[in-house]
Amino acid sequence: MRTYSLEDVYETRKRRDSWWTVYFVDPVACRVALPVANHTRLTPNGLTVLSLVLGTVSAACFATNQLVAGALVFYLSFMIDCVDGKIARLKGTGTPFGLWLDYVGDRIRVVLCAGGLAYGQYALTGDVRYVVLGAAVAVLDLFRYVNAPQMKRVREAVREERQEPEEEPEPEQEEPLERVPQGRTRPRSFPRRLNRFLARHRVRSHLISGIEFHAAVFVIAPLAGAWALIPLAVLSGALLLANEVFLVYRMWLFTRRHSAASTQESREHVLV
Repeated sequence: MRTYSLEDVYETRKRRDSWWTVYFVDPVACRVALPVANHTRLTPNGLTVLSLVLGTVSAACFATNQLVAGALVFYLSFMIDCVDGKIARLKGTGTPFGLWLDYVGDRIRVVLCAGGLAYGQYALTGDVRYVVLGAAVAVLDLFRYVNAPQMKRVREAVREERQEPEEEPEPEQEEPLERVPQGRTRPRSFPRRLNRFLARHRVRSHLISGIEFHAAVFVIAPLAGAWALIPLAVLSGALLLANEVFLVYRMWLFTRRHSAASTQESREHVLV
């Protein structure tokens, strides 16, 4: 049996990931994945089920108003959920069913924890805002993970129609500096420089994603205390929704450019 090194595990990390995963989860997950790969027979699907079980425990902690315990167990559940992907890529044991199980398991965990958090705080305070909070967290998460694959399908359909390959530059590659008439170099715009900086650190340019939303609601806020639940959930939810609106706007621009290009091609064909 092959013995893996920590460097082998590092190679399984995603080229770009959420900043929460890069800085607060991967450093732990990689070191956990190493002994799991070398000394156990745990499969990626087994780890996914373990993650879901831990997510259920976290929800139970929230429901009994054990906020700190719930936050720590939720973090552990998410970390194990990262380990399963690393093991799958490391050993080449990933399966289509495993992808489905991982995706559905994440949604179940969020719904359970949102319900547990809402129930625990409502039972303690009688404040109906916590019920609304739990429902809003679950709905926003479901919207995020329904919207993302649909947007991807739209982009793939457009590229397939235009027969364009989906290309993305490697983060290590540097874009050439633009030239001004006087021959001097002009630096890239701030968004481009920021994106390059984030890419060098494996961080996605979308800084507020579903993962940061989960971290804010189920880890940071419970650790801060019950007073932080509603403010942090509202703030992180608003940022996530704004990010989704921005992505939808970009997709709309992408499809509009495609429609305009198709119309222009049709006109040129008629003229010919």
